[in-house]
Formats: sequence, structure tokens, C-alpha cells
Amino acid sequence: MAEVRNIDTRERILDAAERLFMAHGYDGTSMRQITGEASVNLAAVNYHFGSKEMLMKEVFRRRLGWLNEERLRVLDEMEAAAAGHALKPSQIVDGFFGTLLRMGSDESRGGITFLRLLGRTLTEPSEFIRTVLSDEYAGLSERYKAALFKALPDVPKAEIVWRFHFMLGATAYAIAGVDALNVGVDWGTGDSERTDAAERLLPRLMSFLLGGLRAPLPQFAAAGDSAAARAA
Repeated sequence: MAEVRNIDTRERILDAAERLFMAHGYDGTSMRQITGEASVNLAAVNYHFGSKEMLMKEVFRRRLGWLNEERLRVLDEMEAAAAGHALKPSQIVDGFFGTLLRMGSDESRGGITFLRLLGRTLTEPSEFIRTVLSDEYAGLSERYKAALFKALPDVPKAEIVWRFHFMLGATAYAIAGVDALNVGVDWGTGDSERTDAAERLLPRLMSFLLGGLRAPLPQFAAAGDSAAARAA
């Protein structure tokens, strides 16, 4: 029974921290808020996690462990079905980004709360969170990058890496929440859009990401041309 209570306490602390970090950010959330939300004392948090930083790391590991395993499972399944042939870019983008967005409708995996926390953290990361995310994404990123290189043989590898980087940024901004649309520019989507934002986010974002991935290659001026232009 004691073990069951310990598991319940641990999960309750993680759930509370996840909600509060999403709402207020890491720096804006106090341990007092977390203990109050989870209905535990500070000793319980210290017992299970040791520190606020370790608690934040575990909030991410709890969700990203499953997410990245699922992404790899989906990629393995698609590559097995392709029998050595290149995947379609749309399959790869859906495997990586679509799997993440569909997680938003699964409350047992954190649902929209974790998605918004991830988006917020990616747009304003602390150094220790960069390390956590880097560790979680290490092997996964290489697999998906290799799949994109194979799917787009005529696109320079450096360009693919840049476009994947842009796709990560667009996704982070999108899952941070619809309210982010009003930051910097007053382009609200209207109340009717807020009611189905989560459902429409996946097709909207996938269309945007694929459009960027398939966009014409940029034309760069040669180094000599740039020097001549400056001299003129």
C-alpha cells in the first residue's frame, strides 16, 4: 500500500508541476505553488525529485520518453512497408510532427497541457532544459534526418537541415497556444476559432510545414557578386 501511495504522490506532483510550469513558466513557478497544487509538503517533493530543476526534467522525461519511442515506432513501420524505397516527405513530417500533435488529444499522455508546456519551453528554454531535450532527441533526430535526406535527394542536405529547424520553430510557436498569435501583432483569430483550435491545428500546421519543405530553393548571390554590389 505504501508503494501505491508513493506512486500516487509522485504522479500528483508531476501533474501539478506540469500544469503550473505551462501556466507560469519555470522561473515563474514556485515550489510553494507546486506543493499547494499537489496537496503535499515540500519534503515529499524533495524525497521524490530532490530539487525544482530535477522535477522539471522529470516532467519532460515522463512525456518525451513515450513520444519519441512512438515516433521511432511509426518511422520503423513506414520504412518496413517501403521495403528500402524512400518515404514520401509527407509521411516523414507526419511521423515526427503529427505524432506530437495527436498527443494533444490524449489526456493520459499530458494532452494539450503538455503540448503547451513544450511549446512554451521551446520558445524560452533554460540551459538545463536544452540539455534534457538534446538527450531525448539525439537518436530520434538522426533517424528522421536520414529519412528526409533519402526522400529529397535533389535538395542540398544543409537546406533540409535548415528547413527542419524552421519546422521545429513553427511547431513550437503553434503549440504554445492560440494566444501567441496576439504577441507582437494584433492578429486574433476570433472567438469561433478558439473552440476548435486543437482539432484544426494539425491539418493547418501540416499543410504549412509541407509547403515550407517543398518550397523552391533560395538563390544565393555568389561571394564575388556580393563584394561587387557593396563596392558599387
